[in-house]
Parts: sequence; structure tokens; C-alpha cells
Amino acid sequence: LAATGILSMFAAAAQARWVPDPANHIGTYLSIWIWTAVAAAALIGTQMHARTRRIHSGLADEMIRMAVEQFLPSAVAGALITVVLVRFVPSAVWLLPGIWQVIFSLGVFSSCRFLPRPMVAAGAWYLLTGLVCIGYGDSRALSPWAMGTAYGVGQLLVAGILFFTAEAGDER
Repeated sequence: LAATGILSMFAAAAQARWVPDPANHIGTYLSIWIWTAVAAAALIGTQMHARTRRIHSGLADEMIRMAVEQFLPSAVAGALITVVLVRFVPSAVWLLPGIWQVIFSLGVFSSCRFLPRPMVAAGAWYLLTGLVCIGYGDSRALSPWAMGTAYGVGQLLVAGILFFTAEAGDER
């Protein structure tokens, strides 16, 4: 999970270098962030699979499946909103980073019952950053750091919460 946070920072740096005007190059902007999301999801999926194999528990498989099922509607909603805004309301595409973060927060919140209690802080982080992006009210929300910082810090927060709560669980 920490690697996905770092991946977000690299994507932000790539956007800053190659897409200085994302409002006028929305296809390139979307490519960077969609591929980053796909790569992060693949990395997380691989890690979850490896973790369940190490634990060798049917319960671990079931809990991961349930957490993914809780999160999946948010991912689908984010994808569909992206298609609708890009296709039918291109003047509102600047809303996407904020909407993605708000939707991601809802996915985190809906998965919290299967995750450590402090994970609510990560959901609150994504909600706050999404609302800040929407609050920009214009194409400043397409800044590389609006996405890079939100997901970079957010995923590092998630990784830290999981690391320290797992460590606390080992001590018990």
C-alpha cells in the first residue's frame, strides 16, 4: 500500500512534467491517472492474494472478498462518472479529482467494518481532500498535486494504519 502512495507521487511528477495544462489535454491527464489507478489496484490485489496465502485461512479470504465487494461499487461509480463528465459535460471535467476522492472515501468508509478502526481517518482524509478539490471551483483541481498529494499521503496513511494495527495485534 505504501508503494501505491509513492506511485501516486510519481504520477503527479509525470503529470507536472508532461501535462502542464491538463484542462486542455484532458485525455493525457486521464491516461496518467487511470493507468496509475489500474497499476495500484493490481499491486494491491497481488499483495492481498499473497497475504491470504501466507495466512492460510478461509476466514482471511472471506474478509478480503467482503472488503473488496464493499469497495467495488465506489470504483464502478467513479468510472461511470468519469465517462459521463468527459463525454457529456466536458466543461465540468475539473470536478473529477474531487469527485474521485470523495467516492474513494465512501469506498474506504464502506470497507471500514472489515478493517482496523483507525481506517476511518483515511476515509476522512480522502473526503477532506476531495472537498478541497471541488472547492477550488476551476481547473486548479486538475493540478498534479491535487491528486498526487491526496492519494500519496492517503495511501501512506492506510499503509501506516495497517502496519501499526497489525503490529499491535501481534503483541496481543
